[in-house]
Amino acid sequence: MRLATTGALLRPEQPVGLSRAAPIMTLMVLGLGLAACTTPARKAEVQLPSAYEAPAGPALAPQALDQWWTQFNDPALNALVTTALAQSPDARLAAARLEEARAIRQGQIRQIFIPQTPLVGSAQRTDTDINEQSGVGAFTQGGVSKTYSANFDVSWELDLIGRRLAALRVVKNDMAAARFAYEGARAALAANVAQSYFEARGLAVQLDDARESVRIARSLADVAAERGRRGLIATSEGERAAADLAQAEAQAAALEAELRAARRTLLILVGKGVDPLETLPVTASLAKPPPVPAATPGQLLARRPDVREAAARLASASGNLNISELALFPTLTLTPGGGISKAITPSFLDAGAQTSTTSSAWTIGANLSIPVLNIPKLMTDIKASNARVEQAAITYEKTVQTAFGEADNALVQLAADERRVALLTAGERRAAVAYEASRKSFAAGLTDLTTALQAEQAWRAVRSASTAAQTQALQRAVQTYKALGGGWSPEAVPTKASAQ
Repeated sequence: MRLATTGALLRPEQPVGLSRAAPIMTLMVLGLGLAACTTPARKAEVQLPSAYEAPAGPALAPQALDQWWTQFNDPALNALVTTALAQSPDARLAAARLEEARAIRQGQIRQIFIPQTPLVGSAQRTDTDINEQSGVGAFTQGGVSKTYSANFDVSWELDLIGRRLAALRVVKNDMAAARFAYEGARAALAANVAQSYFEARGLAVQLDDARESVRIARSLADVAAERGRRGLIATSEGERAAADLAQAEAQAAALEAELRAARRTLLILVGKGVDPLETLPVTASLAKPPPVPAATPGQLLARRPDVREAAARLASASGNLNISELALFPTLTLTPGGGISKAITPSFLDAGAQTSTTSSAWTIGANLSIPVLNIPKLMTDIKASNARVEQAAITYEKTVQTAFGEADNALVQLAADERRVALLTAGERRAAVAYEASRKSFAAGLTDLTTALQAEQAWRAVRSASTAAQTQALQRAVQTYKALGGGWSPEAVPTKASAQ
């Protein structure tokens, strides 16, 4: 993909001027001709492979990425994500920022298209006292004089070289960037909620297994202590069993604390951080992650909110460069105006009487401004704008590469996690079979209790590793959905900032 910036660079040696006898229209035609002379646009080079390293997933509908959490078929997860997008501080903060961007956009559009209309009014009162009057023809009459005036002047720049349209494009691109930042924040929130939810469920399963391990370790410690008292084994075996019991109890206590912390984190994410933990029940079970839709690297450019935000900011920087370049051209401004004034003065012919005079006037004119002495400053502004465009282009290229890396790594790691889960699941089945055989042998009197408990302990250890792998696979699936640009609909443009 080649995303080009637009703009023109007026070089110092290019003439800006015309003869004294040339009419204004000739100057405007010259301005239009100069505006058409543009330098080559800055191009952002983005090269992506045609496919990811991981094998492609099933061909699901593109809408499966819009609300990917529904693919897990978990009503509790759906309710948590819906609540978070409506009530969480992160969602409300993102909505407030989008609303701020909309308000700024409306003000900027008004400044672009609505003329500047200053309304100036004044009122004056003068008291005149005559202390002495002499001389021929002296007839000044003292008293109170009042003067009122109001002036309404309008300034309207004729957009003959595209300044106003260039400014409008910048405003639209800034708004687009704000909108994609809003969507990115909501997509990240949904992913954080899902990951915290699966972490809590995995910890709940591990806690149940840890408590069973404590039961087994306690039984082994009791058997070892009894055998030690009878002199059947060394007392050191009992001490070792007691140490194993203490370690199992510590592991269970740590998992219990982690589960409480995970539940509190999840409540905070959904906007219910002060609610009791009992309001968030967590089921101690895990399911297989759903398949991830097949996608190509090129789709990231449209699906990832951060990539589209970077593209909008690049277009905005390019538009600001265009505005800086257009500042070198002449400006023609229409200045129509009108005013009214009223004066009330003492009458010179009749003492105590007053005369009132009301007058009105209107004007129409045009101002032509050529930035002759400001050219060094304007050229400096152009260089600074060029540097900002370069920064935005580099940021865009880095964002695209980061997006591809995250998606590719997530797909590869998810495939590895699924293989790991399959291997550990098979190992758990074998350990369960061994434990069941040992239990039956103990019931038949063929083996002792220690052998049966050790077989169960081995099964619980493999089961714990399988649980951790399943939890990681679920969280990796969430990361993959997010990395592929899921969690929002590129076709749905919000009309109002809302967390709904």
